[in-house]
Amino acid sequence: MTQDTLQAQAHLIVRQRIRLMVNQYEVHAVSPDGQEAGILAFAQQKRMAFKEQVTLYTDDTKQTPLLGFKARQVIDLGATYDVTDANGQPIGLFRKNFAASLLRSSWVVEQPGYGEITGQERNQWVAILRRFVDYLSWLPYHFDFTIQGRPAFSVVRKWGLRDTYQVSIHDQYLDRRLVVAMAVALDALQSR
Repeated sequence: MTQDTLQAQAHLIVRQRIRLMVNQYEVHAVSPDGQEAGILAFAQQKRMAFKEQVTLYTDDTKQTPLLGFKARQVIDLGATYDVTDANGQPIGLFRKNFAASLLRSSWVVEQPGYGEITGQERNQWVAILRRFVDYLSWLPYHFDFTIQGRPAFSVVRKWGLRDTYQVSIHDQYLDRRLVVAMAVALDALQSR
C-alpha cells in the first residue's frame, strides 16, 4: 500500500482482531458497493504498556511501518499523542479534551497548516449510558469531527462481536494517516 493509495480513500473500515496480549486492527479500503476491500494498514498496540504507543504497518507481516502515534506523557488524562510517519517525521497530533469529555467524549486533531479539528460523540444519551452503566459500554457510538464548522470526518462504531468502525472522510485535504491514527485511537484509548 502506498501513501497515494491511502490518501485517495474517502471511506475506510477499521476492524479489531481479538487477541490476548495485544490490540490489533486492520484498516481496509471500501469497494464502490460499500464492502470491505483490501488491507491498507495493520496496527498493533501492546496492552498495559507503560507509555501508550501504537505502530501501523502496511500489512500484518509488520515488515514495513507506515505511521505511529505515541503519548507525550506517561500518565495524563488529557494526554497529547504525536502522530509520525514511517521515518519519525511529524504528521500531526490528537488529544482528548478532558473537561469536555466528562459527559461526552471530545477529541482535538491537529494537522500542520490546518485549523483545529474537533470531534465528539454525536449522541449525548448514549455517551452518558456508556459511562455510568458498565454493562452498556458495548453500545455503538458515532463521532463527528469538524473543522471551522464543516464536516471533516466521522467514525461510527458498528454492532458486532468484535469492534468494527466505518470511517467517512469528508475533507479531501486531510492526511488519511492522521484520520487512521484517530480512528484506531478511538478504540484503543476511548475507555481511558
